[in-house]
Amino acid sequence: MTPLEQLQQWIKESRNIVFFGGAGVSTESGIPDFRSVDGLYNQRYRQPPETILSHTYFEGHTGDFYRFYRDKMICLDAKPNAAHRKLRAVVTQNIDGLHQLAGSQAVYELHGSVHRNYCTKCRAFYGVDFIQAGEGVPLCPVCGGVVKPDVVLYEEGLDQDTVEGAVRAIAGADVLIVGGTSLVVYPAAGLINYYRGNRLVLINRDPTPCDGQADLVIHDSIGKVLGGIAV
Repeated sequence: MTPLEQLQQWIKESRNIVFFGGAGVSTESGIPDFRSVDGLYNQRYRQPPETILSHTYFEGHTGDFYRFYRDKMICLDAKPNAAHRKLRAVVTQNIDGLHQLAGSQAVYELHGSVHRNYCTKCRAFYGVDFIQAGEGVPLCPVCGGVVKPDVVLYEEGLDQDTVEGAVRAIAGADVLIVGGTSLVVYPAAGLINYYRGNRLVLINRDPTPCDGQADLVIHDSIGKVLGGIAV
């Protein structure tokens, strides 16, 4: 039995499939990741992306933060690919909202979403169009406070309710499919340790530090693999 046939059989037999995905799921929709050859870490800016996308930089250089954020982090033209369309229960490190656009209902966004933004003063919420259409630092029309993307920046912690929901989903899964992630970013990568089953599937172009603990490993495009099976 080939790895794809094995995956198809497990999916057919399962009643509770959970997918845990990273940037590799969205790169096939044209959204750049951070660590690949063409990723944001390998593009030249006045500061490294991990510096620009930090809480400290947002607080101290808000205008420069938004110049980078509008240019590189908001990708509203991207469309879901086969990987997004095949999934329904999702834990994701991505902030692009493509899983919801593809129809997924239960989505735990560990790092937040570009589609949500809030005033740091009065907590009023705004959509992504409010950020994209403006220039400079977006200010709340209600109170004049600075509007911040509802995404987890470097130096910030994950939302505890989201983490707890993701843990419950992973712990209760019959099959856990992990795809498009290098599994080197913590604490998100550590969530797979809550899986208690024996059908842990890792799908990634390159080897990950967790390949040895998986029950099935497929080194290939996540979109290609999930696009070729029935979920």
